[in-house]
Amino acid sequence: MRIEDTDPARHAAIEYPMEVGAPVFAPIKVVEEKDKAVNVARQNAKLEYDRIMEQAEVLMKQARALQARLDATEMVHCAKFGFNPIHGKTYYLYYDGRNAVNMLIQNAPNNWSCGIPDNWSYLMAVKKLGDSTWAIVEEEQ
Repeated sequence: MRIEDTDPARHAAIEYPMEVGAPVFAPIKVVEEKDKAVNVARQNAKLEYDRIMEQAEVLMKQARALQARLDATEMVHCAKFGFNPIHGKTYYLYYDGRNAVNMLIQNAPNNWSCGIPDNWSYLMAVKKLGDSTWAIVEEEQ
């Protein structure tokens, strides 16, 4: 009895040739195929991992910048000043060693006519941003 006579669908699903004219096939070397698949998976996973790490680095940089803004904001809010700061304008933070307090002043370190007062030390230049936080400003030389 022939297989195709009893079940033609099964004949197409058989894993080995049933006729003389059937296509020739060789057994697959499973270990080599697994190695290839693992190498491709590792390559793709490494690309994805590198992309995620780049994104994480950008997020960490943004988090550090935000933390620096919050630290500067905290220092300014603890400082003494007798004026209403304007958004977008640069101010200067000094430490008054005599009174042990930070001072927010409108004068840059090089704009004092008589020099910075004794017992004062320059800390940083800050700018008030639109969200009421303070950012540290890099000095222009």
